[in-house]
Amino acid sequence: MESNRFEAPLTIDEVAEKASRFINLGNQMGEGWLLTGEIAELMDAGVDNVVCVQPFGCLPNHVIARGMFNAIKQVYPNANLIAIDFDASISKVNQINRIKLMISIAKNGMVQRNI
Repeated sequence: MESNRFEAPLTIDEVAEKASRFINLGNQMGEGWLLTGEIAELMDAGVDNVVCVQPFGCLPNHVIARGMFNAIKQVYPNANLIAIDFDASISKVNQINRIKLMISIAKNGMVQRNI
């Protein structure tokens, strides 16, 4: 059945190809290369604003997600990426404020691009 509103996600091989532009596919830390590939997939689909939610203070996920942000932003200059930690030791106020800041940046980017 065809949809007028939604598209099927890419195959794992296609996501891997996108990720390989930024990171070695042998990387197995945290989400490995999958998170990077999924962000690239979103960017190619026109989604400039991505919140990367990291549960339980996962150090490998911090390294991979945040470590790839600069490389992704070089290829996708309109990328507005933020990593939010969700665990008991993080203040909800801090989480909400970081998301609000990201939304503000997104709105300003839309105004500048006349969207």
